[in-house]
Order: sequence, then C-alpha cells, then structure tokens
Amino acid sequence: MEKNYFSIGDAAKQVHMTTETLRHYDRIGLVKPSRVDAHSKYRYYNAEDLVRLNTIHALQQMDLPLQEIKRVLEYDDLEKIIAFLEQAEQKADEKIAALQYSKSKIQLARADYEKKLHGWQASEGIFTKKFPKRVIMLAEPVEKITAADLWSYQRHFYQRLSNEQKDQFAFEDLAGVYRDNFSARYFAVCTRYAEINGLKTLPAGIYLCADCTEESRQEILEKLLDIAKEEYHIDPNFSLQLVVISGILQWKYQLQVYTGA
Repeated sequence: MEKNYFSIGDAAKQVHMTTETLRHYDRIGLVKPSRVDAHSKYRYYNAEDLVRLNTIHALQQMDLPLQEIKRVLEYDDLEKIIAFLEQAEQKADEKIAALQYSKSKIQLARADYEKKLHGWQASEGIFTKKFPKRVIMLAEPVEKITAADLWSYQRHFYQRLSNEQKDQFAFEDLAGVYRDNFSARYFAVCTRYAEINGLKTLPAGIYLCADCTEESRQEILEKLLDIAKEEYHIDPNFSLQLVVISGILQWKYQLQVYTGA
C-alpha cells in the first residue's frame, strides 16, 4: 500500500482506537476509509481520515453523542463547524479546570493524611496522658457509629448553629465519639465557642489511653475501664474514642478514659 495510506490496524493504533470502532464508524457513515481494496475489501485511511478520527475522539471526551458529532461534521457551512468546535474547546477548558480543582483537593487530602501518618506513632500498650480542660460540642445520640459520619463529622455541629453562631465557633480537626452509660454521640473539641446548649466540659487531669483499631476497640476499652476501677478506684461514666488517622483503607483510634486524678 502507498505510503500515504494506513491499514485499518495501523490507523487504529495511530488514533488510539480499536479496529472494531473504525468499522463501526464506517457502518454508520461517520468516518469512511478513503480507499477500500476491490478484491480484499481491506480498508485504508489517509492523513485526513486520521485527523477526523482524532477530532471525533476528542469530542467524545466532552460527552457528545456520536450522532450529534456526525451531524455537525456533515455541515457544508465551515463557519458553523468552526463555531461548534470553539464551543467544544470551551467545554474542554471547563473540564480541565474542574479536573485541576479536583486534583488540588486530592493533593490537599493526601498531604493531610501524610502529615497525620508521619505525626502519629502508635504507642505500645496502655499509657497515661495529662489533658487540660476541654470543651466539646455533642451531637445527637446515634444508634450506630459509621465511617461515613466520622469522615464528615463537622457537619453534625455546624448544622446545629445559626449563621450568627457559626462565626463564634471553631473546632479541632479531630473527629471523636463520646460514650456514656446511656448513648454514643459524635463530638468535636471546640477551639472557639460561645455558651449554648449542647456543650460539655471534659475535666482536666490524667486519662488512661490506648491506640487501637475498630476491631480491637471494644476489648481495649474494657481493659481501660478495668484498670480505672482497680488502680484508680473510679468507675468512669464516659469514654472518648478519637480518630487519629483516617483514610480510605484504615482508621486508627485513640481511646481515652478519665481517671479522676
């Protein structure tokens, strides 16, 4: 075959399509090969055919159906074709901008996870830690704690605030679950707050702590409560479960039980 023509296989490779796609385009009259061998019926494409195929492929990335692409490319009026392609180019710019925005959010999330990963070192066993007084906001009791709720935990608190109150509040980027003898509730530690219903003050002092996974949480919590009773002679009326690493594949928690000391 002449140098200026490509077999259907070579043409498909050039435009990153399959040979079946090119056959389909031929059947519907979208892109017909410039030459068809009279005896073998082999299809052959020239450089202009490849330009048309590449254009169609690009337009499909804008979610345009083949029938609309076919209709436009059949225009006799070149100005209409140019105007259509200009609109497609604008859509491409918008799509690129949207993808760039999404990429920036992914990069921020990745950086946040890396920061948490490098800043968090799992502690072996049970340890004690002294905390200052902490003011927390409690959400409504929930029957089941879910990863989806922990992922977007701050909505539980901001949706309780009026527009005027939202400026008065800020929360640590630290999701948590407050459990007492009656219920389990999501909580957020306030870094700025005003006096409203739903706030609770956690006492300053020594807390028994342990790092855990979701699978080991209940077993380790029972150990902390037993130690609090046996060594500190206190029956804790609440416990805290804080998310120290959150990710798509794993969640790491720190349990905290007040000792009264």
